[in-house]
Amino acid sequence: MTGGGNPLGTLAWNFGLMSLFAIGGAAAAIPEIHRVAVELQHWMTDLQFADAFAIAQLSPGPNVLIVTLIGYHVAGIAGALVATLAMCGPTAALAYGVSRLLTRSSHSRWPAIIQAALVPLSIGLMSASGLILALTADRTLTAAIITALAALLAATTRLNPLWLLLAGGCLGIAGFI
Repeated sequence: MTGGGNPLGTLAWNFGLMSLFAIGGAAAAIPEIHRVAVELQHWMTDLQFADAFAIAQLSPGPNVLIVTLIGYHVAGIAGALVATLAMCGPTAALAYGVSRLLTRSSHSRWPAIIQAALVPLSIGLMSASGLILALTADRTLTAAIITALAALLAATTRLNPLWLLLAGGCLGIAGFI
């Protein structure tokens, strides 16, 4: 099922499915969100997707705001509501069920094993998100090099990422990227 030509149904189906594997939040599902929104459904271009991601990250609120912006782009206010509810509803229900299960088995070893197993999965999904966004947003070799340097600095130092964002913004305003 894909929503069959109904944009609201398509939004609900796609984001409802994605919500179930978004371990680490909506940011972990960025590669799939990009694939569906840009490559599969052609709802937006790479540049529009990168802009929606930037707006979602700059705005106060949850990371899931990108889904709201995509839904709005596709079908206005109704699309924003459907996409947001589809992305949040199933995962909220799943989180509630899992938390009840973990509470019941607090003396068992398997909850800690599952949580430990989800950490590398979440890191892998977030890394894939970073790569997709870099490939989507970086249009020049200079931009790609700056992105790689920022990622290296973020990974190897205790530098607050806001300084890297500020430096990137200044380089963008100055016309280097």
